[in-house]
Amino acid sequence: MAKGNLINKNIWAEYSKKVQDSMNNPKNMGEITSEQAEAMGCKLIVADFGAESCGDAVRLYWAVDPNSDIIKDAKFKSFGCGTAIASSDYMAELCRGKKVEDAVKITNLDVERAMRDEPDTPAVPPQKMHCSVMAYDVIKRAASQYLGVDPEHFEDQIIVCECARVSLGTIKDVIRINNLTTVEQITEYTKAGAFCKSCIKPGGHEKREYYLVDILAETRAQMEAEHLGKIADAKISGADFGDDLSFDELTMVKQLKAIEAVIDEQIRPMLNFDGGDLEILDIQKSNDGKIDVYIRYMGACGGCAHSSGGTLYAIESVLNETLSPNIRVMPV
Repeated sequence: MAKGNLINKNIWAEYSKKVQDSMNNPKNMGEITSEQAEAMGCKLIVADFGAESCGDAVRLYWAVDPNSDIIKDAKFKSFGCGTAIASSDYMAELCRGKKVEDAVKITNLDVERAMRDEPDTPAVPPQKMHCSVMAYDVIKRAASQYLGVDPEHFEDQIIVCECARVSLGTIKDVIRINNLTTVEQITEYTKAGAFCKSCIKPGGHEKREYYLVDILAETRAQMEAEHLGKIADAKISGADFGDDLSFDELTMVKQLKAIEAVIDEQIRPMLNFDGGDLEILDIQKSNDGKIDVYIRYMGACGGCAHSSGGTLYAIESVLNETLSPNIRVMPV
């Protein structure tokens, strides 16, 4: 019994107090009748959305003032787990008082952030993140009814995972916010790739335009470049080494010193943070005018999958921006 209590305690610790309170006492659960909407001088909108991936469903009620397009009241009914109830509850709260054109801009991440107790602490465990996606979709259904347009009219995001209705922007945001490094983590946090798996990588039963493996690699490369200071505030030139020359005009010895200075200041600390390092083996001028810098990864970087991709791109970008666009980094 004691072990069971411990497990329950650990599970509940992953849910914010706001979520727990909303699960037990949702403030916006209920319905709006035609008579109630009419009494407010409003038009009644009722929209349904069901998530085939998990079996949950939500019904959203709006009372919209036709003169101002403002949602005077919002209620919901949810058929699903406690997290679905809490997500729908906060979704309805976020809608109330907004114009329809503004409410449709509410995303699943907005709903999840509204449920947080602390700005940097997720409101729900990663496997429950998909519940807020359902709230995001039902808003579009309601807005499409009111404005007489197709729900896809509001879709300014590319949907990567059709099963869980997860967009490209959401996946990139979740990777950045939570510093994700694997496709499995993306699936855990968003449910993308958890069902038919076609969006994970090429070769599934349905061809996709975007795949999680590519999105992860691209986003991690961007994060690495930003992390290493791709756009350097201070430029290093020959003047820093006693010469009134550009980097390309320096002797190889002074070029090497300049490269080492940039690596020590902007690159090595970040590699060390992740348990890695690098050493410069050689520097050579190639026939095509490039300055080839040969490096060897050390520590954790030696076996890292990103060492020939995102990390290499980030290192070369820093040296190009800071010293010369002709620098080319060659891992050995």
